[in-house]
Amino acid sequence: MKMFIGVTDSNWFNYLAKIQPDEVNFWQPGGRQVFKAIESNELFLFKLHSPLNYIAGGGLFVRHSFLPVSLAWEAFENKNGTADYISFRQAIYKYRKTDRNTEPDPQIGCIVLASPFFFKQSDWIPVPEDWKPNIVQGKTYSTESFSGKRLLQQIEEKLQNYNTVWAEELGISESSARYGAEQITKPRLGQGAFRVMVTEAYHRRCAVTGEKTLPVLEAAHIKPYSLEGSHETNNGLLLRKDLHTLFDRGYITITEDCHIEVSKRIKEDYGNGKEYYALHGKKLIVLPDNLLERPSVQLLRWHNENVYMS
Repeated sequence: MKMFIGVTDSNWFNYLAKIQPDEVNFWQPGGRQVFKAIESNELFLFKLHSPLNYIAGGGLFVRHSFLPVSLAWEAFENKNGTADYISFRQAIYKYRKTDRNTEPDPQIGCIVLASPFFFKQSDWIPVPEDWKPNIVQGKTYSTESFSGKRLLQQIEEKLQNYNTVWAEELGISESSARYGAEQITKPRLGQGAFRVMVTEAYHRRCAVTGEKTLPVLEAAHIKPYSLEGSHETNNGLLLRKDLHTLFDRGYITITEDCHIEVSKRIKEDYGNGKEYYALHGKKLIVLPDNLLERPSVQLLRWHNENVYMS
């Protein structure tokens, strides 16, 4: 198993350690380099800026994406590590040495992490002995090496003193803490990760219309999270905002074979709907390439039976 130690700002870490979110965006101000150091569900660790040469926490890597600052804030809000959007944007401008006049909505790199953990200072772990002081962004370690295996053992030992969620995520037990577990279960995804994954799966286009204007696209749950729907991609559709609203309120649904149905109730309730009725019977324009990320037949059936007003 591989792990990545990423160098991070202490202000970012301290803010998130206080609010203890279910996910975080480890953002990169450059917005150019694709992060490929580890695979999904592997460990991403937080190393504080020198002279604090310690690993202070981490999370499970979900995916990397390039997003405009505005969308990164909409998806993660204060899970970006600041209390408000203006502070978030200013932090990025500081690194990029630009401002809102020259870059109204710059693109940044977003490393999405699930199930983050934040150690108390007494539990901070010194960086491995082979860590070089000139490392700027981070370094990958493998459990096939002595230093990597030892690091994983240290993380496991510390996490035993924290929440039960991480005991489950890492499969921590007396035996794994002693010998070193190398299998991490799939993390619980948050709302921000859901939005990013659905947006990317649908190639940043509305499933119904093909619309590409990112600010008007939203990740819709087929079965709402409030009704025990998951944040998995197969419970999502990328929809234009008005279509998302109609879908949630039962005026539009998607059949099990991915065709659009529009309820007669739009005309009955609002006296119009010509634009929407033109979509009736058409097949979705965009679907994820990965079959496992496409809308679940069972969830579409649930929406048809429980939400749609025929």
